[in-house]
Amino acid sequence: MTFQCSPDHPYVKEHPEWFKWRPDGTIQHAENPPKKYEDVVPFDFECESWKSLWEELKSIALFWIDKGVKIFRVDNPHTKPFAFWEWFIGEIKRAHPEVIFLAEAFTRPKVMYRLAKLGFSQSYTYFAWRNTKWEITEYVEELISAPVREFFRPNFWPNTPDILPEYLQYGGRPAFIVRLVLAATLSPNYGIYGPAFELCVSEATPGREEYLNSEKYEIKRWNWDAPGNLKDLIARVNRARRENPALQEAHNVKFCEADDENVLFYCRVTEDLSNVILVVANLDPFHAHEATLQIPIG
Repeated sequence: MTFQCSPDHPYVKEHPEWFKWRPDGTIQHAENPPKKYEDVVPFDFECESWKSLWEELKSIALFWIDKGVKIFRVDNPHTKPFAFWEWFIGEIKRAHPEVIFLAEAFTRPKVMYRLAKLGFSQSYTYFAWRNTKWEITEYVEELISAPVREFFRPNFWPNTPDILPEYLQYGGRPAFIVRLVLAATLSPNYGIYGPAFELCVSEATPGREEYLNSEKYEIKRWNWDAPGNLKDLIARVNRARRENPALQEAHNVKFCEADDENVLFYCRVTEDLSNVILVVANLDPFHAHEATLQIPIG
């Protein structure tokens, strides 16, 4: 869900009042300095006709909900007014409380947390850039501690259609494996952009964290059975998540001692101790490591 138009969209002609116009009479295109996107026209959410615009955007969501869509990944919600999201999500949730809104907002934590308080069900996180032992530990402990845990539901993605982190660019298949396991066992909500992830695609635009020949710009014909694919591993990981209640809770991650900085050790335990999961991960995709682990008791 992006809530923007192409320059030739009927809205531009039928509702010019919903957009910003330059003094020379041309429509204002989307910008994210220094980038300019002349194929994208943003709505003016605070125009004089904002009420009719907001109602029209709500009708778009309701159309797809009636078609069976119950999960919406919202593109860059932090670039839209907070008041709009509070109204929009509230209106949708009143009629369809089962609908999930995922905020694709890579911005300041304060803004991400504000969006959660306004009604977003889940949010993207900085997990894609947390690679070392201390980075992962510090970040997860922030998310599972008060007050953040009371309103923010993180969703861990090791990659996205827009982001191919350096760790995956250079770490090979082992890097994809460990990031999958970490995402799926550190958070009850996780996602992957596959088939690029399932097939361990690591070719990037030089000097950038973007896929080379991105699927955003061309139609791909993927060979799902290509050598090195992760289909079986992903199936096993998802089966473990379904079968173990400890992996379905949000705030029960406990980091444990391992005497090697490349080895991350943590446990997930249900409150009644009926389900206990221990996870040991080698964060170095290039070398094997040994570590002494301190198993928690009680």
